[in-house]
Amino acid sequence: MSIDLQLNIDETPIQKIIHPILVENNVNLFVKRDDLTHPLISGNKWRKLKHNLIFAKQQNINKLISFSGPFSNHLYALAGASRLFNFNSEVIVRGPQLDANNPCLKFAAACGVKLTPVSRLTYRRRNDLDYLTELQNNKPDSLIIPEGGSNQLAIKGMIELAHSLPDVDEVWCATGSAGTLAGLVEGLPEKTKIRGVAVLKQADYLNETVKQLSPKAQHQTNWQLLTEYHYGGYGKFNAELWQFCQNLRHQLPLEPIYTGKLLFTLFNLIKQRRFPAGSKLLAIHTGGLQGLNGLRYRNLI
Repeated sequence: MSIDLQLNIDETPIQKIIHPILVENNVNLFVKRDDLTHPLISGNKWRKLKHNLIFAKQQNINKLISFSGPFSNHLYALAGASRLFNFNSEVIVRGPQLDANNPCLKFAAACGVKLTPVSRLTYRRRNDLDYLTELQNNKPDSLIIPEGGSNQLAIKGMIELAHSLPDVDEVWCATGSAGTLAGLVEGLPEKTKIRGVAVLKQADYLNETVKQLSPKAQHQTNWQLLTEYHYGGYGKFNAELWQFCQNLRHQLPLEPIYTGKLLFTLFNLIKQRRFPAGSKLLAIHTGGLQGLNGLRYRNLI
């Protein structure tokens, strides 16, 4: 297999959103449709995984280890990539038990991924250096990829995303593990304002994560993480947010966990006239539409 992974993915399109609120407030809103990257490994998950997979192939590493919750977009994408590119992957899943009927876990198992459930107490150690060192020592022929896929190799893919974007006033993204936001800061010109909408509670710590992943973020002031628009926390949303996703679906498929929260927040800020007339805003659609299956499975939508 060649180092380019033999997956020829065209650059995703940019779509202009048409809506009365945008017209009324004289704001131009565009969406980078990274949900269209690939059916199995879409959005920022492909961007993050790409250079991790290339590195693994370059080092003749065929085993990948990562961490995820049971309905994770990262798990789904890693499983798809493992099947496409013949990696033997193990994902340590927040447990302690696994539901065999969970659609995300069923897909991962069908792709040949080894699913190892651990207690929530053990899972909390997923970023602990001693724990990771022990894991690496026990599995020396493996590449460990962090939860969400955000590491220095992932930043290379996000910089490629940044370089594909047109000249706009502001670029917005949903923020979970901070890799997308960090990569945009690293790859976009300093004149562009960059905003991340945290999708989990108490996310102020991600400011430091962005700075760790992006040297530019340590001294540039053109970026900001907004932490007050999580709508209940990770994986949670209210009826108004879900209705917004449904109302916009004729233009744009959305889920209420990542990009749905992002655009709902943007529209509310536009209605509050937070942006100058004539502003050009661009939002990153980071994929994750497979998550709708998990929400339906749990009767949340």
